[in-house]
Amino acid sequence: MHNYLVFTMADSIKFIDLFAGIGGTRIPFDELGCECVFSSELDKYAQEMYEANFGEKPQGDITKTPSDKIPSHDILLAGFPCQAFSIMGKGLGFTDTRGTLFFEIERILREKKPKAFLLENVKQLVTHNNRRTFKVIRMKLEQLGYHTHWKVLNSLDYGLPQKRERVIIVGFKENYPFCFPKPFDKRIPLKEIIEDHSKVHKKYFVSQQILKKRKEKTKGREIPRPSIWHENKAGDIGIHEFSCALRAGASYNYLLVDGIRRLTPREQLLLQGFPKDFKIVVSDTQLRKLAGNSIPVPMIRAVAKEMIKAMNSEPLHSILNVVNGKSQTTMRTVMCD
Repeated sequence: MHNYLVFTMADSIKFIDLFAGIGGTRIPFDELGCECVFSSELDKYAQEMYEANFGEKPQGDITKTPSDKIPSHDILLAGFPCQAFSIMGKGLGFTDTRGTLFFEIERILREKKPKAFLLENVKQLVTHNNRRTFKVIRMKLEQLGYHTHWKVLNSLDYGLPQKRERVIIVGFKENYPFCFPKPFDKRIPLKEIIEDHSKVHKKYFVSQQILKKRKEKTKGREIPRPSIWHENKAGDIGIHEFSCALRAGASYNYLLVDGIRRLTPREQLLLQGFPKDFKIVVSDTQLRKLAGNSIPVPMIRAVAKEMIKAMNSEPLHSILNVVNGKSQTTMRTVMCD
């Protein structure tokens, strides 16, 4: 794993957490010593989980929250709703009401002018509508005076045994020397997340009929233990030593542990990188939805550390040099691997 410094500048950084879900994006910034001064989340079950774990209930509908009611802040965090761009949704983008919630972010950035932002969405946002949607988003952010960086990251590269790809957009008012984090050398083994079957309630185990079908489809295949069995839309079974992406709207048997049972709520949270002591105060059904809509915490942690590192550096502005008695202006640049 990578070793990072905790930068003293973080002690004075304030942030807001929009479309907060259950707080996966907030956790790393709390860890770095930043202060959350405002949070917003519409889903009442997500609000319950957020309040149980962070001690505050998020505000509701951000579209009904005037900008003057939002405190001044240094960083805006927002995992704005992705259904409008997701390959699993209808892909309507800005013609879908949920897609227009990006413009709430634009409104707040324009009026509050934070130093930086971190936005997250499904990777399909990049290619949606022949890339026009993403082009509009980047143009809007740059018109607001932000130096933007974006990249599709996979949680498999940042310590988790879950394949979950998300586009991360980072922006700064100053042209800080930001680079996205390099992939980690190791990831948590699946066996450290999966519970012993003997300790799991029988309600999570599939019926004999489903079990028979799974065995028929995988007959003769070498099967690692533990493993996550993934059934795609065509009915094909993939068997991996990691999980495919958790999904809020997937069938109950979309992912099966060793082909015999569904993931428990705790396993779902651990696959997203939440702490082992993260409180669960909602039903299994609601937790499954909330975990499926959440963000891989270690991936955001790695990005957050690079953001704070960049903000604690000198901006990459033009520098006036004097060479042989003549003034020369050079632009500082940063190279990322």
